[in-house]
Amino acid sequence: MRKLGIVALGAAAALTLAGCAAGGTGASGGSDEAGEIRVWLVGTDTPDAARDYLVETFEEENPGSTLVIEEQTWDGLVDRLTTSLSSSDSPDIVEFGNTQAPAFTSVGALLDISDQYEALGGDDLLPGFVEAGTYEDKFYAAPLYAGARVVFADPAFVTEAPADLDAYVSTAKELAAANAGKSGIYFAGQDWYNALPFIWENGGEIAVPDGDAWDAQLSSPESLKGLAQVQDLMTTASLAPKDGDNAEPWTPYCEGQAIQFSAPNWAYGLASACETDNPPAAPFVYALPGKNGGAAQAFAGGSNIGISAKSAHPELAKKALAIILSDEFQTIYGENGLIPAKQSLASTLGDTPEAQAYTAAAGNSKLTPASPNWAEVEASRVLEDFFVKIAQGGDLKSLAEEVDTKIEDILNG
Repeated sequence: MRKLGIVALGAAAALTLAGCAAGGTGASGGSDEAGEIRVWLVGTDTPDAARDYLVETFEEENPGSTLVIEEQTWDGLVDRLTTSLSSSDSPDIVEFGNTQAPAFTSVGALLDISDQYEALGGDDLLPGFVEAGTYEDKFYAAPLYAGARVVFADPAFVTEAPADLDAYVSTAKELAAANAGKSGIYFAGQDWYNALPFIWENGGEIAVPDGDAWDAQLSSPESLKGLAQVQDLMTTASLAPKDGDNAEPWTPYCEGQAIQFSAPNWAYGLASACETDNPPAAPFVYALPGKNGGAAQAFAGGSNIGISAKSAHPELAKKALAIILSDEFQTIYGENGLIPAKQSLASTLGDTPEAQAYTAAAGNSKLTPASPNWAEVEASRVLEDFFVKIAQGGDLKSLAEEVDTKIEDILNG
């Protein structure tokens, strides 16, 4: 899941018109002769070795054609995709966050690649990400990679995982009480990603389909139980800013101000190489425990990738996408701590205790509501505002009822 830039008004309508013009099938007059394929990769998560492999393999297999990677930033990505995918100069292949996928699969902006599903990996592909990339039984966006959200703990204080979610809460509170100036768990006010497991584990939901509409559920009794645990942690176990984000939680860990923090698994390298005086040891890693033990339902971060419906070279783009989903390319992700798009490649993460924690967390991961309007919920920042008020000690029921109304207005708008 990625943070979104502000979604431009009318973005969905603009993409719908563009998608209809292109037919969403790649049959818009694109040439399959030799040409240049432009691939948008976002951020720096994709290692240089994978980028090099993609370029070299594609150009070797398609003489006379070239592939250019254009790196994008996550900030403002939805706006740029909205504009670019509806233009005559669209990139051929685009990466986007898994929760952003419905905004593009539902409006004809991407090529229907249902006929490529089996060749790209079929049922071996991460199922939650396949679901995110599918709309009305058509497959538009394949998984690219995933990041499992796990707990990182200073081994001077924590050497084994709590038995269940209640024990996790009580342990974090005890650590904070016994160690002045340290967070038992670093939990910033805006951090709704790490709040979701508490809602889900208590039987709650963000929103569920109700016929043709969406029914927001944060004020349900089940969700409120989870929110009460979140508020308990934010107010008694965490010294993180009540209105802060969770962008770099390894920083307070490295500075000795946080005993534990939760983040995607790739944060291990950052927390293991602290450039501070008297840094803590490399963290002990475990999957957030569930209400009844095992791994909790945690938010699945990561990316999907698809082909623009306006690609000038759709067949070449399909060949490039096949390389991206190949075992060779995906293995590079695994060897660099990212969860590959194929379940059969989980072993590429290694067999360390950390890798076992990543696998356990990823195996019980969950996504946000699969609504085409979900990107607008994220862009509106209603969830950040909601959890800041929770961190500040606000009344849970009234806050939840208020945010449910806002979410429904967006999802059903």
